[in-house]
Amino acid sequence: MAHRGDRLDLLLPLAEAFTHVTTDLTLLELSDPSRPLLRRLSLEAPGTYAHSVAMANLVESACNRIGANGLLGRVGCYYHDVGKLSNPLYFVENQTRGGNPHDKIAPAQSAEIIKRHVTDGLALAQEGGLPAVVAAFIPEHHGTSEITYFYDRAKKQGDGAARREDYRYPGPRPRSVETAVAMLADSVEAALRVLEDLTPQKIEEAINHIVRTKLSSGQLDEAPLTLQQIDVVKAEFIRVLSGMYHNRIDYPESSGGISKDWQPAPQASGL
Repeated sequence: MAHRGDRLDLLLPLAEAFTHVTTDLTLLELSDPSRPLLRRLSLEAPGTYAHSVAMANLVESACNRIGANGLLGRVGCYYHDVGKLSNPLYFVENQTRGGNPHDKIAPAQSAEIIKRHVTDGLALAQEGGLPAVVAAFIPEHHGTSEITYFYDRAKKQGDGAARREDYRYPGPRPRSVETAVAMLADSVEAALRVLEDLTPQKIEEAINHIVRTKLSSGQLDEAPLTLQQIDVVKAEFIRVLSGMYHNRIDYPESSGGISKDWQPAPQASGL
């Protein structure tokens, strides 16, 4: 005779498939680092795995502050970049001093490799049976953002045929609060990871710059995220990241201000 717990294990996936609702129990199971995809990510793309965990901390905390689903935000972040498993060394967080393979190929080819981690990720999500609400983080955390670094590189190399639309992620743009927060956290975490001489003001300025850019480019237009919620998200990012990078922050005695000519460092291949 089957135990009640065994029957629940069998019925839960059927109920979720029928109702299109993913339970917290399923999300907790997907957060287990021994899950095959997460295990692969930690071993084959450790830089991406570390980025995903740091991003998950940001997103869960911010989502909880605005009444969104923090657990979904965390789990979605764990899987958002699994497509990088196909070519981990083409993403800056996994590169070592051995060099950057993008230096040996054309910018257009680099952009295709970078974009492909979205389609590769969706394929892995389907193979791994990830719920749709989790798989949505894979395309939506980039939306239709431009891969600016390689577009600019193509223009500098004299590629007159380079078109902006060829240097954009396929989308869709974020359609939930959780994926919208993930989009912001992804860019913020990646930018701060490579910046030197961090100060609390520099962290705040980086966050404000990234949020303004996403808003002005329309990337958040389809997400049910209010401007008031965005302000709360920004404040939570500042709080969490100031603690996360406390040991790296230089607190000058007089002026901790950010330089007026500061700009976020280019993210060549870590998007």
